[in-house]
Amino acid sequence: MTFNHKTIDELHDLLVKKEISALELTQATLADIHEREEAVGSFITISEKEALAQAEALDKEGIDAADVMSGIPLAVKDNISTKGILTTAASKMLHNYTPIFDATSVAQAYDRGMIVIGKTNMDEFAMGGSTETSYFKKSKNAWDLTKVPGGSSGGSASAVAAGQVRLSLGSDTGGSIRQPAAFNGIVGFKPTYGRVSRYGLIAFGSSLDQIGPFAPTVKENAQLLEVISGYDRKDSTSANQPVDFTSKLGQDIKGMKIALPKEYLGEGIDPKIKENILAAAQHLENLGAVIEEVSLPHSKYGVAVYYIIASSEASSNLQRFDGIRYGYRTENVANLDDVYVNTRSEGFGEEVKRRIMLGTFSLSSGYYDAYFKKAGQVRTLIIEDFAKVFADYDLILGPTTPTVAYDLDSQQHDPVAMYLSDLLTIPVNLAGLPAISIPSGFVDGLPVGLQLIGPKYSEATIYQVAAAFEATTDYHKQQPVIFGGAN
Repeated sequence: MTFNHKTIDELHDLLVKKEISALELTQATLADIHEREEAVGSFITISEKEALAQAEALDKEGIDAADVMSGIPLAVKDNISTKGILTTAASKMLHNYTPIFDATSVAQAYDRGMIVIGKTNMDEFAMGGSTETSYFKKSKNAWDLTKVPGGSSGGSASAVAAGQVRLSLGSDTGGSIRQPAAFNGIVGFKPTYGRVSRYGLIAFGSSLDQIGPFAPTVKENAQLLEVISGYDRKDSTSANQPVDFTSKLGQDIKGMKIALPKEYLGEGIDPKIKENILAAAQHLENLGAVIEEVSLPHSKYGVAVYYIIASSEASSNLQRFDGIRYGYRTENVANLDDVYVNTRSEGFGEEVKRRIMLGTFSLSSGYYDAYFKKAGQVRTLIIEDFAKVFADYDLILGPTTPTVAYDLDSQQHDPVAMYLSDLLTIPVNLAGLPAISIPSGFVDGLPVGLQLIGPKYSEATIYQVAAAFEATTDYHKQQPVIFGGAN
């Protein structure tokens, strides 16, 4: 028996009526994971024993009829701390690390009766856009197993798209939720910086990282974001803002002003993607929105700024992985220097070492002003560009990615090409804004993502427009072959 085509609301109804138990739902989800795992490779760890024990306990206690998430399985990206469940960040460096605490987002999911079913594959320490830098395996795109699933949250996206789970968590530092959501034809949301606690998220770029949800539909995505959002005193950047992302779902969008930046449809964007996004813009106009062209002139510097700031922050954050306290430690040791140098040389992959070196150089004496300081100044200009647009517009729309999913191993040896694939998502992280990727059609048989960006704490408005688009299209209803679809 399988339940993976049913929405969270439908599953909740079945659980409350006791037509299925939490244990049966968990067993069915585990069966779906195992059935497809060899093909897509979404998971690093499947926490079968823990999930079944939690489901049994929930059944004894009773499903909370007032809480739609009670008894629902959840997959968690492997850089989010889970007490008693292996958490590796897809790195040899943490191949044997089992945390003694839960990330706040995971604790909040547990508080709502959700069941952590496993830890998903990712690019090592979230550094990459294809989930090919993982130490453990390469994940595949649910629509075409010869294509990448995107990254760094590729496993979380492919798990949902392939029907292994209904909901998953990822993290987004420069597009790592939205890009794989676009490549896999599902809904992915990067919340406002500070909206979701970063406590327990293995740090990459501390001023950029945000945990966020994946789901097949807009409503389910909003429901999951409500679970993990809220103020947390354990995170000094946590925002104390009201949490309500579903109240505007179903409301019309007549009169809403949406900006379309000319830079988001310019050089480097596949002409077929551009055509798709212009059609989506026209569709929103038909629903009553006002679409107008604007300019975000400094967005073209986003990639350069991001790779200086993110790499500098990574250089600092990854100093803690030294072979002394936890994780991998080299056996090739003659003195203390060898412990540090050989552990890091052997424990980190090529992409991680590349970014550490980039960041260390940017922060080094004599280069700090020319690189890190200058990047911070240009970041401010990017933030100001967004502020000027949002003074007159409710949201910004554009493509999520410049191309559809590309072939496995086609960009792995060309870091610059990989970095440029994030040029449409990176400015959002630099400015700390919320943004969603929703399915907007297909190009060459592969999904295309429409990105909607809002001002800080405008999650409910973004979901409102995304839901209006989804309700009047059927792209989200189309499934890959592996999930029983015809595509």
